[in-house]
Parts: sequence; C-alpha cells; structure tokens
Amino acid sequence: MNQSIIDTSPLFDLRADSHISATPLEVYSVVSDLPRSAEWSPECRGGQWVSGEPSTVGAVFRGENLRSEDVVAWAPLVRGVWHTECRITAAEPGRTFQWMMLSHAREDQESIWGFDMAPADDGCVLTHHFRMGRATAGIHKIVADLDEDARKRFVADWTAKLEQDLDATLKRIKDVIEKR
Repeated sequence: MNQSIIDTSPLFDLRADSHISATPLEVYSVVSDLPRSAEWSPECRGGQWVSGEPSTVGAVFRGENLRSEDVVAWAPLVRGVWHTECRITAAEPGRTFQWMMLSHAREDQESIWGFDMAPADDGCVLTHHFRMGRATAGIHKIVADLDEDARKRFVADWTAKLEQDLDATLKRIKDVIEKR
C-alpha cells in the first residue's frame, strides 16, 4: 500500500519573519497574551485561560475560532465558530512563546505554534512558526473521504493558507505594537 501524503512528517513546517520597532520583551508581552489574539489572528477570536498560570509553561488556553466559507472552500473544513485548546510548551520572556494544540480529549498533538524574538537594529525580529509533525485528528477527519489526489491538493492549499496566515499575523502584530 502506498503511503499517503497525510502520513508525511512533518506535514507542515512554516515560518515567517518581521522586524518590529520594539524590544524583544515588549513584543513578548503582547504575543504571550493569548486572549488578545483576536487583534492579530486571521482565525482566533481570543479566548480564556482554563488552567494554570496564564502564559506559563503548562497553562491551558481555550480559544474561540472563526473560519469563513471561502477558506479552502472546496475542502470539508469546520466552518463558522469552533473552539480549540492548547497547552503552553515554552515561555521565555523576550525569547520564545510556544503552544501545542490539544485533541478534544486534551491529548498532546504534534501541532505547535509559536513566536521567537531576536534583538535587531531598532527593535527585534519576530518569527512566527508552525510545525505539524504527524497529522492531527482534525486533519485526519478532513481528509478521511478524500482520494490521494484531493489529499495532495488539500495539503498544498492548506500550506498556502498557513503561509498567508503567518504573514497576516505578523503584519497585524507589527501594527498593534507600533500603533499604526
């Protein structure tokens, strides 16, 4: 039996950078405040901390998300409002902030989002990254009834969507921090 593209690891591994006119600590204080994520995320509309000390390793955040009908419109995606939970996996002020998406059973998944900050002239470079090692339960559900050609198309289209989301997120964070 041939291996499906969905069995590739990593399935997604993307990053984007932006120069921000603020210190790494100032940037960290914004990006680690996940309830504010509606200010910059194309999908997350904010949410709340449900356990642990906010923005620290081990804390769990429940996010509210909104996806429109036109996002990879042909694919059987969750549309409208849905919720996710994530656990903070790295929280080093001025350096890195990362979170792992949890399954509905609150199990770890190889789906990690994050921000890294590095000092640079007149501020810092903010890197936004996303890595999915093995496909999550959600990805498996999306592609369950798709043939291999459609699965390849989905991975390509979803990669393009993620690239746009990373860039849009960085632009919005830059605008929030630099008060444009």
